[in-house]
Amino acid sequence: MRSLSALLLSAFLSLHVLAADVPVYDESADGSAQVVQALAKAKSDTKQLLIVFGANWCGDCKMLDGEFKKPALKALLDANYVIVKIDVNRFNKNLDVVKPYGDVIKKGIPSIVIATSANQLVYATNGGELADARKMGEAGVAEFFQKLTNKKS
Repeated sequence: MRSLSALLLSAFLSLHVLAADVPVYDESADGSAQVVQALAKAKSDTKQLLIVFGANWCGDCKMLDGEFKKPALKALLDANYVIVKIDVNRFNKNLDVVKPYGDVIKKGIPSIVIATSANQLVYATNGGELADARKMGEAGVAEFFQKLTNKKS
């Protein structure tokens, strides 16, 4: 019985480690094409576009992505935004996608941009507001996006 418990624990821990290493950002994707597709969807769904700039090596980016999947925040975001995640790697990739919105990644990632379906800038984290997402914690991240959504209304 002990060996079965140990085997199950080992399998669980292995799955947990593998899940933690699942890429959040598609490193092979064309960021410009991703934005074009997301803008079309935002227009057809009459929503705003939420662009998340980040990288798979970034712990704060992974934490933010995990928060996006929690039911309350997911419902809020899904009701208001079409979300697209753009890989910026080591601040050297998809910079052509970042540039039209200002220097939104200068103070760290994850960084976000909210744009209309016509690609007009509504909001950008130019001050690194989410760069320490892990320190913000679940409540802080939820509050941040709740305030943004309330401003939109």
